[in-house]
Parts: sequence; structure tokens; C-alpha cells
Amino acid sequence: MHKFFTSDHNIIENKAKIVGDDVKHIYKVLRLSEGEKVKLNDCNGNEYLAKIIDITKTEVELEIIEKLDIDNESGVEITLFQGLPKSQKMDLIVQKGTELGIKTFQPLLTERVDVKLKGDFKKLDRLNRIALEACKQSKRSIIPKVLEPISMDNLVEEMKNFDLILVPYENAENFGIKRLMQEIDKTEISKIGIVIGPEGGFEEKEIEIMKDNGAYIITLGSRILRTETAGFTATSLVQYEFGDLGGI
Repeated sequence: MHKFFTSDHNIIENKAKIVGDDVKHIYKVLRLSEGEKVKLNDCNGNEYLAKIIDITKTEVELEIIEKLDIDNESGVEITLFQGLPKSQKMDLIVQKGTELGIKTFQPLLTERVDVKLKGDFKKLDRLNRIALEACKQSKRSIIPKVLEPISMDNLVEEMKNFDLILVPYENAENFGIKRLMQEIDKTEISKIGIVIGPEGGFEEKEIEIMKDNGAYIITLGSRILRTETAGFTATSLVQYEFGDLGGI
């Protein structure tokens, strides 16, 4: 069954409507028609079973049949602090990170971020659209947010809001997720930040600053991973240990 997102103000009692790009997709690509049932999400995590009652070129009108007891979100809230990468890598990071259950993508300006990328960040709208499309495909209940880039100083302040901060680092040795799980109380962790460096990694002084502010500097294994691969790997490990990856 197809699933669509619409703002909560488009849902009033038992009536709802879909507007925007999805309208054309519904009647021209999917060729849905009146009477067909779809799932509808109000962008706040609430999901409904709905029936299409009218389709025009500008909107799709629906009747709400029932509220569904569906929550495809992980029990752990993950924010990915991603050192800005070159090229289109951030597109891939947002797409696949959404599939893995990341709630917030926070681009990060570190010492080794390419100078050109430290100017005006013009990709935010596109990245949020990528998150939305990946959310539909993976049947997420909540659309992740891609935020404006922050500096390392901002990161240090943000770190105070998390139960656990993990920093994969290529020079870290003998301390990974397995060792970490022996040292912490898993039941007290619900909000996790993962900090990934850009191409070229972190400066040593950046690692020391994060460590001094309570971050765990960890290894992901013996092989050096690209910036996008490191984020996917760390997220998968966190979701396996703290979230819902791997099932019951």
C-alpha cells in the first residue's frame, strides 16, 4: 500500500488532502484512482488509513478511515554530526542515513572541511527533499531534519544535550563498540550523537576537545573507512546495540 506525507493542517477531522509534487505522482505515475486506499502520515508521526475520494491536478482529497497503530521509529534517537564532504556525498549520507533511522543530520564545519564548502551552504532544501523521499521508501514514521552547518564550538555546546557521544577516529585503538558496551549502562542511553570527520579526518586537537567534553573516541575496526561509510557503519552498530536493527 502506498504511503504519503501531508502537513497536519491538511487533516481536519475525517477529511484530508495531499498537495504538491505527490499529486502528479499519484495520478500520472502510480495511476491511483478514487476509492483506492493509501496510508497517510501527518509529518508528526501519526499515521492513518485513508481512501481517495477525489483527484484533481492540484490536490488529492481523502477520507480518513482509521488511525493506525504504527511506529517504525527506533527507540534510540540518533543525530549524525557530519563533517561536510565534497561532491554529492552528502546526498548519499542523508538518503542512506534516513533508511538506517537517523533522526537529525547536523552538517559540521571542521578544520579539514574544504574551504569552498565553508561558504554559504545552498543544499539544504535538496537534502531535506532527499530525506523525505527516503522516508517514504523506508516507511519511516517521522521525517528526519537536515540542519544548517555548525562549527566545532557549537558542537561542544550541543554535546551537552546527549546521553552519549561517539567519535569514530582512524587513530583510535583497542576501544570500539564492543568495549563500550561493557562500560556503560545501556538502559540509560536514549539520545546518541555520532560525530564523523570530513575527508582527511579530524585534527588531533579537535579529537582532544571532544574527548575533554565527554565524547567516546572509538575505532570501527582495522580498516580505514571513507567519511560516508564511517557514518553508515557507526549508525548500524548503534542501531544494533541500542535500537531496532536486526529485529527481535
